[in-house]
Amino acid sequence: MLLIAFVFVCTAFTTIIVYPIDGYEYTGIKRLKRLELIKSGEIVEKQSLPEGAFKSYRDIKLNLKEKAADSLHCFFTESPEFQKQISDLFRGLDKSYSLTVLDVSDVNHIKYAHRNETSGYQPGSVGKLAVLLGLFDQLAKIYPGDFDKRIQLLKTKVVKSGVWGLTDEHTIPIYNIETKKLVKRQVIASDEFTLFEWADHMLSVSNNGAASIVWREVLLMQAFGDKYPELTEAEALTYFKSTEKKVLTDIGNDVVNLPLRALGITADEWRLGSFFTKGANTYVGDKGGSIGTPLGVMKFLIQLEQGNVVDENSSLEMKRLMYMTDRRIRYAQAPALKEAAVYFKSGSLYKCDRSNGQECGKYMGNVQNFMNSVAIIEHPDNTTYMVVLMTNVLRKNSATDHMNLATNIDKLIRK
Repeated sequence: MLLIAFVFVCTAFTTIIVYPIDGYEYTGIKRLKRLELIKSGEIVEKQSLPEGAFKSYRDIKLNLKEKAADSLHCFFTESPEFQKQISDLFRGLDKSYSLTVLDVSDVNHIKYAHRNETSGYQPGSVGKLAVLLGLFDQLAKIYPGDFDKRIQLLKTKVVKSGVWGLTDEHTIPIYNIETKKLVKRQVIASDEFTLFEWADHMLSVSNNGAASIVWREVLLMQAFGDKYPELTEAEALTYFKSTEKKVLTDIGNDVVNLPLRALGITADEWRLGSFFTKGANTYVGDKGGSIGTPLGVMKFLIQLEQGNVVDENSSLEMKRLMYMTDRRIRYAQAPALKEAAVYFKSGSLYKCDRSNGQECGKYMGNVQNFMNSVAIIEHPDNTTYMVVLMTNVLRKNSATDHMNLATNIDKLIRK
């Protein structure tokens, strides 16, 4: 379990604001090599990425590192004027819109506002951030004193999809460096990628199969400890076939939830209860249900920026993996954010009941229609803030709402 000391003190030091496209040599993630060639002009891409997507991985920094000793309560002090301005943006909207927003542009005058911040939502793909946390938590246990070895394991350990990666409609980008050809397709059972690439597939294109595969490896890390780096596919399969499903379910649940508890995030604020694909249910079951709140996820973002999620190096690496270098959607698609670096995760889950004749469709559920956006925004003018927006607006695709709210929040903070 992570050990983090919550010292009730608020410092007033000034912060120095000092995967991504040039990260191929560092990570081995092949799609980044293609983006590097697009940036250099060697490959001509019809639909170019926004300017804010071309930040160097070396330039990504933690915005609250100088406040690493500050307790969470220091950041959640409401700023009355800022609160009123944010509240006005939601005038006329029902309680299915929930939000936390933290402006850290001036770290000596941090501003916080919220709306229904403890309301619980099905987090959908936002839960993949908990899987990412579990991954770096286990890496730290395998190599407690050597971050370079953790990165090397992510870069060199190749694992196969198997049934865990199946039944997801999201495609993944598969880039051949020699032929410079890109193919986008669904995960198949024979697919093999490094841990770094599976983690990238999980975040950059939100592939559910990749998320289940990364979660599986986190479970195996917990089960095999320092023997995991040499673990073979056959040994892993034998373990899953010979271990009671309840035991696997309990371990799987612990490895993604206990690190959240170590960060002071309660089970009612954020928890993950089930894998992201049906294929995973061959071996592991569901437990406890999944829930997310704007408050719980904001606690994670703050401590990520402090460098307190596992450790400073792990926090930075997780932030790099959240950096949007693929197509931006929903909140992140707002034109006002084109020049900004955006660290982002979106999640959605909808459910339809057409028996009563009500309108229903993709991302327009009439029983449930969750859409969630988690974003760290960094403008070139040093305007920096974090947002967690969660909604459950029935019979309406809320992507446009999220994009419009992003524009309005950005305009409010930058004025």
